[in-house]
Amino acid sequence: MNRTQLIDAVAERANMTKVDAAKCINTVLGVMADNLAEGDGEIAIVDFGHFFVKHVPERQGTNPANGEKMTIEARNKVVFKASDNLSIYSRKHV
Repeated sequence: MNRTQLIDAVAERANMTKVDAAKCINTVLGVMADNLAEGDGEIAIVDFGHFFVKHVPERQGTNPANGEKMTIEARNKVVFKASDNLSIYSRKHV
């Protein structure tokens, strides 16, 4: 599912216009991105899952183009761990 499909699905289920659904989705995603990038780096949504920032340390790798050894820089990445209760959001269970 891409962003447009998500907007269409939210608009249909919430009985709202696509413009309003897009505003809601963009706002929620913006707040989440801001918190992950500049806030405490964690978002926990009960019965859905947990987003958090994980530090990946520097490591050695191989350049696939030429096979040379290279150092891959340390970085932070966003990780999502689904809740065991995620299935309650399924349309089949509503």
